[in-house]
Amino acid sequence: MEQKNGYFQISWMGKTAVCNIFAPKEGGAPVSYKELTSFLNQKGIKVGSEKDLSDAVFSGVDCQINLSDGDGLEFIESMDMICSLDKMKITCIFHAPSSKGNKLDINDIMHELKSKGIKYGINEDLINEFLDNHVYETPLVFAEGRQPVHGSDARIEYFFNTNPNLKPKHNEDGSVDYHSLDTISHVNAGDLLATLHPMVPGEPGSDVFGKVTPPRSVKPKKLEYGRNISISEDGLNIYSDVTGHVTLTGGKVFVADVYEVPADVDNSTGDIEYNGNVHVRGSVRGGFKVIAHGNIEVEGSVEDCLIHADGNVIVKCGIQGMQKGVIEAGGNIIAKYIENATVFAGGFVESGSLIYSNVTSGGDVIVAEKKGSINGGTIKAIGKVEANSIGSEMGGKTTIEVGVQPEKKEHFTKLQAKVDELKANITKMRALYDKYEGLLKSGAKLDDKQIEAVKILRAQLENMNNELTTGESELEELRQEILNSKHAKVSVRRDIYPGTVVSISGTEIIVKDKRSYCMLEKKNGEIVYNSL
Repeated sequence: MEQKNGYFQISWMGKTAVCNIFAPKEGGAPVSYKELTSFLNQKGIKVGSEKDLSDAVFSGVDCQINLSDGDGLEFIESMDMICSLDKMKITCIFHAPSSKGNKLDINDIMHELKSKGIKYGINEDLINEFLDNHVYETPLVFAEGRQPVHGSDARIEYFFNTNPNLKPKHNEDGSVDYHSLDTISHVNAGDLLATLHPMVPGEPGSDVFGKVTPPRSVKPKKLEYGRNISISEDGLNIYSDVTGHVTLTGGKVFVADVYEVPADVDNSTGDIEYNGNVHVRGSVRGGFKVIAHGNIEVEGSVEDCLIHADGNVIVKCGIQGMQKGVIEAGGNIIAKYIENATVFAGGFVESGSLIYSNVTSGGDVIVAEKKGSINGGTIKAIGKVEANSIGSEMGGKTTIEVGVQPEKKEHFTKLQAKVDELKANITKMRALYDKYEGLLKSGAKLDDKQIEAVKILRAQLENMNNELTTGESELEELRQEILNSKHAKVSVRRDIYPGTVVSISGTEIIVKDKRSYCMLEKKNGEIVYNSL
């Protein structure tokens, strides 16, 4: 109550009423002429000169002015109460008693409040403060209700894109990029997918009359999810069990390790790049890419596009590469036919026919159809190549290469010797390094030259170990190739046509005459024909 408004007090000089006007303090408001005249009328005291009274009120200083004669009766301190429209606040304004009138005490004030039905939020500390230092014409909030504390609805925070952008990017040059559409939300095993923030119930309030004001109702939620998802013990977090992609459908979270393309890969989908398997129910149209760290299965056909899978590639309706299509697989490639395409497979390649295509296989190449043929292009396989017919009477150049080239075998021998030498040197250097390490552990002190020598040894050992790891990895790959090449051969179930070039483990021949039902193998450094 630092701020004090100006106030007035009536005293009696016999039967004459005297109005004492006190200026405000600490920035308070001055006496209101309207409130003063209203108070005087209430007490039955008439104003002698309204001008004199008005001048006194607006003078802004303490002053005294005689009013009119009256009954000379003293009157007590009085209190007006103002209730806010929302019934959340009671403001009291006190009027000074006459100079010899009595002041209110705590019981008077509390009785007045309670007689008006005030039950809640009475500020007794402020009332006592007023009683210690009576201030007048100054609003004092003696009771205040409590507004309800509104709670919050439960909400779910998602940690993936719940609204994939299907709009193509418009480039500055006016072209439209239909390839980079953000349609897949990738996840790894263990990724946090969503967190439930539970609802927070509110707290009821009360007006000064004790009427309870309820908070607004809050809505609960729960985490809805499908398979491949785990939930935390407290039920507040869900995690992906697999590496794949995540979607939100109808408020439910789904995780799959196979990405389903319901129709074609085209302008409507853009390029597809996915951490797991991809299943295309339509075809892959020209110019687009499908890249997967798992397998790729296409129900339709593949046009002049890029297909790359760390696993297998299966194309049920064949590949028409138009001399631009590239198909790569870390595993096997299976297609109804392959025409005018470039194909790389870490495993075997199996197709109904190979037409003017370049095919490289880390295993066998099998053309399985009864009428299937290899016509044109270059076919390379570590193992065998098998087809109904190879080449054609039209003379299209067809090249078949199987087995491992002699250069690779020579490289394998040299690499094996290098790895053995590295192992021996590492053993010697490790013994010397361990000796220095033993000295240090025993508390011996090394001079600067010895410390520098230890550092050099450590760096050399690290470099040699890295070199050994790389060499052993390459050696194992070569070893597998050589093992697979032991059954390198070309098997023709019907005809092989003149002009076909056949190379087996570095030895090459050009077929001069049409041959049928034969198998070409390398024996004693030469390629020979055997009957099937």
